[in-house]
Order: sequence, then structure tokens, then C-alpha cells
Amino acid sequence: MTSRGKIVDAIVDLDEPTALGLADEMIKSGVDPVEILERCREGMSIVGERFESGDFFLSEMIMAAEIFNQIMEKIRPQLKRSFIESKGKIVIGTVEGDVHDIGKNIVIALLEAEGFDIVDLGVDVPPKRFVEAIRKHAPDIVGMSSLLTVAIESTKRTVDAIAEAGLRDKVRVIIGGGRVDEYTTEYVKPDASTDNAAQGVRLCKKLLGGVEV
Repeated sequence: MTSRGKIVDAIVDLDEPTALGLADEMIKSGVDPVEILERCREGMSIVGERFESGDFFLSEMIMAAEIFNQIMEKIRPQLKRSFIESKGKIVIGTVEGDVHDIGKNIVIALLEAEGFDIVDLGVDVPPKRFVEAIRKHAPDIVGMSSLLTVAIESTKRTVDAIAEAGLRDKVRVIIGGGRVDEYTTEYVKPDASTDNAAQGVRLCKKLLGGVEV
């Protein structure tokens, strides 16, 4: 098994020393930092599934998140770039009823590396706060993250609240998370959707007239 596969297993096994060691090894070997983050996302997705099914408890979810955050700190300097001007402003948050921030944080790191200005609303964000943030920051894109199936309804309510506030035509909406699929996209009706962090960045660029996905 390659380091890419091993780091997924290490995160799922909550093996902090091995996971951090593999991250260092991959960085030194010149592995694309986006690839490392994607493997970490894969591991955290499995952890999220086990948490939702009851096989993992909150303490295990927190430990996995801590491992991920430490790896993120190692990789973040590799993602940094200098830009003369911003490529756009994005308001992003995990929707109400969901406190998972792994996917959101990965996307934020990748978007910042691409030159976007990010306003992070955090987790468990009610529709009203998304609406207030749009009015305050006038973003180009609003991103909504979720991991739990039950949060799909919160995502729908948030998009509806933005429309009811008369702001839907002023921003592009992208939703993302491990449970986002064709059904979710049809139900929520965002401008774009994905279950992949790297693709999410490409979609944001496309929404603003950049590269095609």
C-alpha cells in the first residue's frame, strides 16, 4: 500500500503518530499538497460515516479532527501563493445542525491558495446568519458545507432564506459535502454542487468565469 492509502487508514484508525509521519513523508517526497488533503478528506469521510452510523462516538470524531487539523497546518505553507488582486470573495459555513468543519476547512485552504478572499462563518450556521453575511460582505459566492444527511434540509432552508431575502440573484451558491449527490442537488437547487474539495475549487472558478471543470 502506498503512503496515500496508508494515511487514509491511519486517520480512520485514529493513529496520530503514523498519520503525521506519513504526511511529513509525503510532503518531503513532493506529493501535491492538494492530493494529501484529498486523502485526508477521504479518511475523514469514512470517520464521518462511522460517526453517523453509531460506530464512532463524538470523542473519536474529535480526535480524528485534531489529527486532520495538524496535517492541515503542515500543508498550509505549501499552498500559500502571492496574488496582486483577489479572484473573488466567498462566504462559507457549515449549515445549521451540523458541526463538522473538515470539508469546509479543506476547501478554505485550497481557495485561499488560489487567491480568493474567504469569510468563514464557522459551523452550525443558521440561515439568518448566511443572509446577514451576504448583506454585510457582498460575496460573489456563498458556500454551504455539510456532512450529515439530516443537514440537507438545513441547506435547503438556507437557500430558500436567501431567495426570500431577495438576494438569490446577487450571489452564486455552491453546496458541498459527503452526502451531496444528484438528489440533493435537485432538491436544494444550488448553482453548483460537489462532494470533492478540489473540484469545489474548480467549480468556484468556473462560476466566476474562470477555468472549466
